[in-house]
Order: sequence, then structure tokens, then C-alpha cells
Amino acid sequence: MGDLILVRHGETEWSLSGRHTGRTDVPLTDNGREQARRLAPLIARHHIAAAFVSPMQRALETARLAGIGGARVDADLSEWDYGGYEGVTTFEIHRTRPDWFLFTDGVAPGPPEHPGESPDDVGTRADRMLAKIDAALGDAEGSVVVVSHGHFLRVLTARRLGLSASAGALFLLSTGTMSRLGLEHRRHVVAGWNVRPDAYCSHGSLSAGEAGLPEH
Repeated sequence: MGDLILVRHGETEWSLSGRHTGRTDVPLTDNGREQARRLAPLIARHHIAAAFVSPMQRALETARLAGIGGARVDADLSEWDYGGYEGVTTFEIHRTRPDWFLFTDGVAPGPPEHPGESPDDVGTRADRMLAKIDAALGDAEGSVVVVSHGHFLRVLTARRLGLSASAGALFLLSTGTMSRLGLEHRRHVVAGWNVRPDAYCSHGSLSAGEAGLPEH
């Protein structure tokens, strides 16, 4: 079985300012587009058997600029529905709920078109997506790449590793990065995480910082 490659979309104005961006369809910034382009050589190192992408334009454009062709659009890859916290920063939420934490507390209710999701709701959606990914991995040799959003991919990773949805809190994920989940002794493991293209040296190996060594 191949690897599961996770790509978080490039930077947007809302991700830059820390605003929770669930169902608001904001575009990439110029820097976000450049982040996406720079992912292409990393992804090209892998034989991709299938690809899935969130329907939001920030994910679709990231997939296109990163050279991921033929990706199937799947709404299950959409970001966490933040409900009443859509467009609000954590700092602003903490003014009235100082102990609030997304991965355990969920969100405030929103309007009917995006009422909000609990951590378990997102976990259920992640499990549904993983079943589709496993079907794709079983149908062809190679890896599967998904292009999605930070909080959803963190929950997806937790569920892949057999952890609760709330354990997604453990996996920090930056914009414009690639991560890789693989198998070791038939167990799912993190094989690479939050990798930026500039973490690679010109000869293709990891830089000192990405490898966990002191940088000079």
C-alpha cells in the first residue's frame, strides 16, 4: 500500500490574520500561490495513484499550481465548519471564552447554511474520507494525495493513527506544506510532517533544520 500524502493549501488573507476560515471561499494570496508552486517538485517525487481535493478555491488552486492533475473534488475534505466562529480569530473568542479550545470545545452555533461542527462531527467526516482513500490505495499501486485544510487534515491524521478527533491538536500544520502518512509493520505512522519546500537542499535531501539537527 502506498503513502497518504497530505497537502495544506497555500496562504490566504484570512489564514495570515488568524481568522477561522471554514466555508468562506477566500482565494490564495500571491505568496500562497508561490507556496503552492514550490510544492510541485516535492509531490513529483512520489508516484501518485489518485488525488482528492476540497471544493474550496484555495484548495483547488493549490492543487493546480502544485501540478496535481485529475484530482477528484470531494466535499468531505472541506474545512471544519466553524459555525458562529467563522471569520473570528482565537484571540477574539478568548475575550468571552478564555479557556476555549477548538479540538475539545467545538464551535458556537452558526446560521442554517453552516451551523457548525463538533470535533466528533469532523472525526466522522474524516473516517468517511479515509474509507475512500483506502479504496483508492487498494485499487492501484502508488500513493494518494489529498489537498485540504489545516484543522481538517489534523483530525484526519489523528483518525488515521487510531486517535480521537481531538488528538488532531497534536499535529501543527502550516500553509503550503506537505506531510506523509505511511506504514511500518502494518501500522500507520507519520513518515514526514509539515515539510516546506525550502526544507530541502539542492541535492534533494532534508536540510539540517528539517532533519532535527542544529542550523547554522
